[in-house]
Amino acid sequence: MRYSICISYNGAEFCGWQIQPSAPSVQAALEQALSRLLGGPVAVTGAGRTDTAVNAVNYVAHFDWGGSLPFETADFIYKLNAILPRSVVVHEVLPVADDFHARFSARRREYTYFIHRQKDPFVAPWSWQCGYPELDFDAMNAACQYLLGTHDFSCFEKTGTDNKTSICTVFDAFWKPYTPSHIQVMGSEAGTLSQTPGHPRPGKREGPKAVLEEHAHGRGREATVGDSVPASEPSYWYFRIAADRFLRNMVRATVGSLIEVGRGKHRPEWIAELIESGTRGDAGESVPGNALFLNKVQY
Repeated sequence: MRYSICISYNGAEFCGWQIQPSAPSVQAALEQALSRLLGGPVAVTGAGRTDTAVNAVNYVAHFDWGGSLPFETADFIYKLNAILPRSVVVHEVLPVADDFHARFSARRREYTYFIHRQKDPFVAPWSWQCGYPELDFDAMNAACQYLLGTHDFSCFEKTGTDNKTSICTVFDAFWKPYTPSHIQVMGSEAGTLSQTPGHPRPGKREGPKAVLEEHAHGRGREATVGDSVPASEPSYWYFRIAADRFLRNMVRATVGSLIEVGRGKHRPEWIAELIESGTRGDAGESVPGNALFLNKVQY
């Protein structure tokens, strides 16, 4: 019998989703926990790879087991979570059709990448401090329009991969400001940590849960010039992209390229030129993986 399993994980402790010979992976942790609980070897297939340090919310996988589960579903999930490391949590386990496939049955995947423009120790584990003095988010959103549609995205793909095709269909891509939960809870009207005690900066933004929970819930240089970011600009932003499939390193390379547009190094149309005839060496740097979340898989 086939079962789907929905999990979330903090990627900081893992080399990524896929099993590696000499490094911890999410897939290995889940297989070991299931095998221990069920009393026999269990192989798990995931919705797709995530790179080292990349996180996931409501990630979907499947496994086969010869018969019904030995416990009621709630007890099974409780026991599985007790075995798994604290960086992995199981939300749901459901019986599915025998032809369901966590990877090949998926029609749409969605990633979110977080950046912050000012030094903030409370978001740093899951956000990239990108404090370049000037970032034109209007230009970056204009550049996003060239990502939409069906294209060969090999210019954003890590070299040396064995994909049969680099063609993907991007459904949506945009940048948007947000307010982290710790700022909202503290009652700040700034939407940012004040750089001068007693003098919060203006510009309250939207709520924190909208970023990841609205859908159910390195290369990359650290830009450390946050104190020179204009006070009138929002400090917290996320990039969201949805597609039928993603290439290895595609989202992180796309973010790095869009940042170059925001810095004024290229026009928005440069993204179209990259897709049309560029190589991975022509595109922007790959940004750090800790700020990336796979946050939705649709079937």
